Amino acid sequence: MSDISFILNELGEERQQYYQATVPPIFQTSNFVFRNVEMMRNALKNESSTPFYTRGNNPTIDLLNKKMAALEQAEAALSFGSGSAAVAAAVMNNVQAGDHVVCVQKPYSWTYKLLAVLLAKFGVQVTFVDGTKARNFEKAIQPNTKLLFLESPNSFTFELQDIAAVVKIAKKHNCLTIIDNSYATPLNQTPITMGIDMTVHSATKYICGHSDAVGGVLCSSQAMIDKIFAGEFMTLGGIISPFNAWLLLRGLRTLPIRLKRVAKTTKKVVKFLKDQDLVEKIYYPHDKKNPQYDLAKKQMKQGGGQFSILLKADLAQTEKFCNSLSRFLMGASWGGYESLIFPACALYDSANYANTTLPYNIIRFYIGLEDADLLIADLKQAFALIE
Repeated sequence: MSDISFILNELGEERQQYYQATVPPIFQTSNFVFRNVEMMRNALKNESSTPFYTRGNNPTIDLLNKKMAALEQAEAALSFGSGSAAVAAAVMNNVQAGDHVVCVQKPYSWTYKLLAVLLAKFGVQVTFVDGTKARNFEKAIQPNTKLLFLESPNSFTFELQDIAAVVKIAKKHNCLTIIDNSYATPLNQTPITMGIDMTVHSATKYICGHSDAVGGVLCSSQAMIDKIFAGEFMTLGGIISPFNAWLLLRGLRTLPIRLKRVAKTTKKVVKFLKDQDLVEKIYYPHDKKNPQYDLAKKQMKQGGGQFSILLKADLAQTEKFCNSLSRFLMGASWGGYESLIFPACALYDSANYANTTLPYNIIRFYIGLEDADLLIADLKQAFALIE
């Protein structure tokens, strides 16, 4: 924890450069100027590490990159305008027409669209596999497979992949690996230490922690980051603003205590739900009845704040239950101070999610910073209305 405390509170904090201010300033500028041609020439030669134009490098964003790389125990990092932008850059940089990707089933919806819809237009093939068994990745590998994409735990039903086992398979077949590490955060899981090549984050979630900024982060080797910087990052321009980077830096300060609080509250709420007759199933990696519980304990330091339940209810009852909750707000995303639900029944008749395979009665929960007893009381009254 001392190393984490140093990273969050001291690493890169060059206060002597900004008047000994406690909080680093926001370099809210698009451009940087130079006194002479030689200085400008040198900045252009080193644009990935020298402020020249904020689309490439900015001191506020650079500080965020340094802290995220250190937390992930990676050599370098790049911050993006969203998690989707980070995923897209990581994937697109490493595939071309005719290549093949193996991806875990049921990834984040926009990761699915990137692989199955957007890149398919450019001749990139994808196979989605049940990632709970590492051998399924190996079975799906073809001679043209370049990349294995993991999301552990994955979205909505929170299945895990055995990261070390998949890495071993990837190295055997000379494939790169990417993992979405948003659920666990680098404080609870460090895939790069297990051999993963690239980790990506929707920093909108736990990294931000206040539901007021959107961002994404990609962590990898210096060589990989340099390659992506010169390619998709600079070309497509999916950058984060200095102000949003500053908000993510603020969120990092309290990340350890927020995660600890959320894990404790989630444990209490899940325990309550397990005793409810109207709950058919709970999808939570750190539930002792979860068949992957031992793997969750092995790969992650503690539980997260997300889980799903399968409600014993018809569509009308499911909607009534969700509409009756008042402490749980209804919305997308997660990772902030507020508790949320995302009911799968809202995906039905939705243009963006027309092909969802999720049952109407599955509800994703996110536990925020509220008191556990208040959340449980809210659940009790909602259950009473549909009994």
